Amino acid sequence: MEIPLFLAMTAGEMLCAEELPPHPAWMACHFSPYGTGLSNLPQALPEGAMLILNDRFPPDWHDPEQSAQMLVQAAQELKCSCILLDFQRQGHDKTASVVEAVLKKADCPVGVSSCYGDDRSCPVLLPPVPPHLALEEVVSTWKNRELWLEVSPEGTQITVTPQGSRYTALAHYRPGENAHPEERLCCHYEIQVSDEQIDFFLGRTPEDQAALLAQAKELGVRKAVGLWQEREAMFGVECPSG
Repeated sequence: MEIPLFLAMTAGEMLCAEELPPHPAWMACHFSPYGTGLSNLPQALPEGAMLILNDRFPPDWHDPEQSAQMLVQAAQELKCSCILLDFQRQGHDKTASVVEAVLKKADCPVGVSSCYGDDRSCPVLLPPVPPHLALEEVVSTWKNRELWLEVSPEGTQITVTPQGSRYTALAHYRPGENAHPEERLCCHYEIQVSDEQIDFFLGRTPEDQAALLAQAKELGVRKAVGLWQEREAMFGVECPSG
């Protein structure tokens, strides 16, 4: 059995989708711009969905206990299988307080982004692994922790000149038909040579993305998370069902 791939969807995407994925995720609850708790809590979700809280609006005047209670209560009432605290603003004391409050109150698994994952025993969400890095090396830095993995269609351009190498992220990059496979990195690469430099373009085909998830399972990753709007860029027409 494949690891479950949760696809994050906005309210509008859920409303307009002809069919929801096997593992939908609500994108996302926010810290309220007006009150001391949360906003954009879902009114309905398929049973087993993932409930996401992000820090697009960082907590400031908000009450960590109230915010945690609202999130956990929504997850319980909607029968969510898990919660994801997708916090990307590092070093925020109030955000750390929200993490602790949710972990104490929740009765389902709670994943936390890697920048707030240290010194806690909860699952950690790893950021997307760019195709020039090996997943096994990234996973090895989080020994004895349950890991969730974010997936994306991000590619990498490596520019090599006499002065050194430069790495540039490519937001959406799919290798062409003549690209060379790299099985260990679960990617394909293309090469462009000029008088001044050599450029390597690395990206993942749908088959590479499936291989990455299979490798993730072997390395102990328990869940994967991606964006519904990027599903075709990553997997083509069909996504792994999990």
